[in-house]
Amino acid sequence: MRDVKVTDLRSHLPAFLAAVQGGEEIRILLRGKVIARLVPERGDVEAARSRLLALRGQARMGDLISPLEATWDAER
Repeated sequence: MRDVKVTDLRSHLPAFLAAVQGGEEIRILLRGKVIARLVPERGDVEAARSRLLALRGQARMGDLISPLEATWDAER
């Protein structure tokens, strides 16, 4: 990932957009701090797949053994 100052981005925007279109990610800096990222657009299916892959291993399943008809009383 490349870091680019806002002033450089303004001066050379077409070149940076071409790089992003080619798959590169760019972090935009203002006074040395990251304020934004330019990332290539992905299709809906690819974006959903990457979000699901990022969540893999983080999901927690509840009680899978209890029957659905079981009632639960919070006051006990």
